[in-house]
Amino acid sequence: MFTGIIETTGSITEIREEGTNIHFTVSSPISSELKIDQSVAHNGVCLTVVAVAAETHTVTAIHETLQKTNLGSLRVGGAVNLERCMQMNGRLDGHIVQGHVDQTAVCIKKAELEGSWEYRFKYDSAQGNVTVEKGSVCVNGISLTVVNSASDEFSVFIIPYTYAYTNLHEVEEGDTVNIEFDIIGKYVARLINKS
Repeated sequence: MFTGIIETTGSITEIREEGTNIHFTVSSPISSELKIDQSVAHNGVCLTVVAVAAETHTVTAIHETLQKTNLGSLRVGGAVNLERCMQMNGRLDGHIVQGHVDQTAVCIKKAELEGSWEYRFKYDSAQGNVTVEKGSVCVNGISLTVVNSASDEFSVFIIPYTYAYTNLHEVEEGDTVNIEFDIIGKYVARLINKS
């Protein structure tokens, strides 16, 4: 379980394929503190740490994960958002995030607004996911508030801190991001569709 509050970013130092799996080695300020078998969200994807070195850690993405996320497009040197799982005795600053990406979306607008940034994302609504204005959504692991919502698009506004301390500043129009829709909204949508 995560909160969508990015702890730090890491840099991909190695990508190794093994069958249909990909092993990502990441250098980050928290890598040396991690333990094997620990869950860490990478761009919002919950992955298990399989190796730890002095300044790096390694995680493995299986075929299913690669098909549903943007992890397959990561390259050596690229930045990845990192968040360790939440502690039950801490504050929930973002929203409830499982680290289970629902689908990807494409950035169709990026605009600087004199101190903040607007991003608009388009996704395949045929998968049954929805957003609501003032609701929560997780983009590349970042807990954000939906500003404008349509049947297959939504906008978010980004403050300077989030822009500077996540990999969102690298996202440009046409880029693909990971999306995890709000868990409460998913349950409500499923209940409504059953009736």
